[in-house]
Amino acid sequence: MTDVDTVTVSIEADDSTDEVTIPAGLLDLVAEGDQTTAETIGDVALLSFASRAHHVVHHGEGSDEELEAQEERVMELFEERFGVTFGEATGHQH
Repeated sequence: MTDVDTVTVSIEADDSTDEVTIPAGLLDLVAEGDQTTAETIGDVALLSFASRAHHVVHHGEGSDEELEAQEERVMELFEERFGVTFGEATGHQH
């Protein structure tokens, strides 16, 4: 196996911490321009949460009003961060 450089990032929330290790080349691949590692991981995290919320609400089973409100809010946060809607960014619109 080829030796691949990695980057380990710490995540802090509330009173807990975690770490995630990611191949450095993947960070370079998805980074926009001169984005920092933290900005890139933030973008990917928000994209992931938006994608999962969309899937559960629109393609899953058992959505309810609270879950739909959560999905609506993450989509607002997505648009604030990226300047486009989730549908525009992914080409997946309903």
